Amino acid sequence: MIFTRWSAKFPGTQRRTAARPDRPVTPPSGPTAHSAAPAPAGDAPAGQPGTVPAARAEGPTGEDAPPAAPPTVDALSVHDILGTIPALVAVVYGPEHRLAYVNSAYAGVFGPRPAGRTAREALPELAELGLLPLMDQVLRSGKPRTVKSRKVPAGAGGDRTRDGYYTFTCTPIEVAASGPAPDPEVACVAPHKGVLVFGAEVTDQIESAERLRVSEARQRAAAVTLQRSLLPQELEQPDDLIVAATYQPGGTDAAVGGDWYDVITLGAGRTALVIGDVMGRGVRAAAVMGQLRTAVRAYARLDLPPHEVLQLLDGLAAEIDASQIATCVYAVHDPNEGRLVYASAGHLPMLVRDADGAVRRAAEPTGPPLGTGGWLHTSGSVPLGPGSSAVLYTDGLVERRDKDIDDGVASLERAFAGATGAPDIVCDRLLRSLGITAAHDDDVAILVIQNPVRTGHDAELFHNAALELHGGTEAAPRARAFASGVLASWRFSPELHDLGVLAASELVANSLQHGTPPMRLRLRRTDRRLIIEVTDGDDHLPRRRRAEPVDEAGRGISIVATIASSWGSRRTPGGGKAVWCEFALPRG
Repeated sequence: MIFTRWSAKFPGTQRRTAARPDRPVTPPSGPTAHSAAPAPAGDAPAGQPGTVPAARAEGPTGEDAPPAAPPTVDALSVHDILGTIPALVAVVYGPEHRLAYVNSAYAGVFGPRPAGRTAREALPELAELGLLPLMDQVLRSGKPRTVKSRKVPAGAGGDRTRDGYYTFTCTPIEVAASGPAPDPEVACVAPHKGVLVFGAEVTDQIESAERLRVSEARQRAAAVTLQRSLLPQELEQPDDLIVAATYQPGGTDAAVGGDWYDVITLGAGRTALVIGDVMGRGVRAAAVMGQLRTAVRAYARLDLPPHEVLQLLDGLAAEIDASQIATCVYAVHDPNEGRLVYASAGHLPMLVRDADGAVRRAAEPTGPPLGTGGWLHTSGSVPLGPGSSAVLYTDGLVERRDKDIDDGVASLERAFAGATGAPDIVCDRLLRSLGITAAHDDDVAILVIQNPVRTGHDAELFHNAALELHGGTEAAPRARAFASGVLASWRFSPELHDLGVLAASELVANSLQHGTPPMRLRLRRTDRRLIIEVTDGDDHLPRRRRAEPVDEAGRGISIVATIASSWGSRRTPGGGKAVWCEFALPRG
């Protein structure tokens, strides 16, 4: 079987209309015969049968004759062209895709194939690769089709030890009638439409892409590990609150974001809750986030009001990197007050759900992001009584490219109103409700806080008692008697009872000597600790110092620090101070 000569025409090349005088023309010799290859000039004498007589030379002869023109594309053999290219080539014809030709590269991968058989019989590999339906489409539509990166088991060119990948293109062609053939089953006695299957090997590209994908996955895993290492490995669990947080990195690239959260126990039952977001992505954003989180924990130990903590963070953020903008919410929960006192630096409003299920935004006050400078932050407060919950989050949870961010916050409000259960369950439900998946393109951090309603045995473990201290020196014995009676009613051991009375006596004596009215003694019991706190109207904070033998004062705070698990002091919002100490209760 033969193919018609190619009719491709290159620019600037005139197609020949007659055979060259120096090229013999031979008839096809079999079913796979092709156009004759060029023969050297003079090999066929004039007048020999099967040749075309040479035209008379009318131009210059001898040494002045121009050189012979090179052979044209029409004179090249299709078999010679397709047989030498390294790509896989197969030619089929007819509706059953009978095989007409495979080149040596194809035979090297799949082995020799018998001509004249249908593709399903002779080319079973094409059926396994899913190309037969594609070839049907090409034959019907007359338009080429391509499938990319098809896997050929153990067939990567000459290497039979590894899998190969090929991109196959099926192109419609017309197979012309051949001359006489010894095998009638092979011969094509009339022109037929066919398909040329061309397979280009892309094994190296696929393997390079896979190596790149594995490398990117490894880099992303390292970046996410870095990001998670900068976040709390385990959240501190306050006595009065139940908290849970979740972090989900966004996108599939190696760049991580600067989202962070934290829970910090401040002592005396108070808890600081923090969430923030450093704008941008990458290791630099994560590094800035880590520095800010560390700074927040350090400033929190000073027990400053939320707006003063943000004021310090604002200056620090500008020193770390003036080009990095960060937002943050810092809130403090005081179980004695039943409120969240907070300040916001350009962050989205936290949401609070009351015991009756109503959700509201704690939107004010809000200042500019950290690092901008020149702004005095202020604190606000919102009730968080028993049965209430709050959620702090980053913009990745509610921000979408095609929607206003207020719409996202409104969607979060609706989802939060119906999200019940433990805080960790609420985190998962909020992620699902807002459509956050592994393919989400932005980092998401969520911190959920619940102030549970305690009943039964749990309620017996939480008690409060307070005494207003009036008068002069008689206030001290009255405070001791009050503390002794309260601790006895709470059924503490004799040892803890005596230590608690001693601590209360020393704190009251210190307040009477160095403070100013109004004064108050407060005792609080949780399931894990006993807290004793004294407040007064003077804002001078006490400090522990070494008392000399001749000193008549200065030993009270040292005694408290020695017998208690921890102690501290802070300034109160209305002016004045609070000095407190804690005793850890035995487990069980």
